[in-house]
Amino acid sequence: MYMKDIMVKIKGLQVSPEGGEEAMEFVTEAKLYKRGDSLYLVYEESELSGVPGCRTRLRLRDNEVQMKRFGKGSGSGNEILFEKGKRYTGFYNTPFGAIELEVLTNDIENTLSEAGDGHIDIDYSISLKGLLEGRNRINITLM
Repeated sequence: MYMKDIMVKIKGLQVSPEGGEEAMEFVTEAKLYKRGDSLYLVYEESELSGVPGCRTRLRLRDNEVQMKRFGKGSGSGNEILFEKGKRYTGFYNTPFGAIELEVLTNDIENTLSEAGDGHIDIDYSISLKGLLEGRNRINITLM
């Protein structure tokens, strides 16, 4: 299995139903590799992303992106499948227990290549049962 060390710029935008916006951006090291028919991107989260101590693995295949988090902290063990026009239901693990999660992927664009270039754009609506609702965008650009 061939693995490439790269740098990625990760930008996130959260928009609340009231119209408030919260943005974050950070640059980090990542690993890019191919296994079977999927391309994988693995990177460490930071304080800025709100899930420090977690490692995020993105599995990119056709028109879907599976995000899975490993490690310590509130985000670990979480998994979301992004597929345009489809609804994903799962659970978001917190220190206080699991909360029901629903994600609707509004749009997804993936131009990543094994060569180590391209980007991923995901626009999705998220609902954490009774706690949070909003629309999020995540953009990951390989540098």
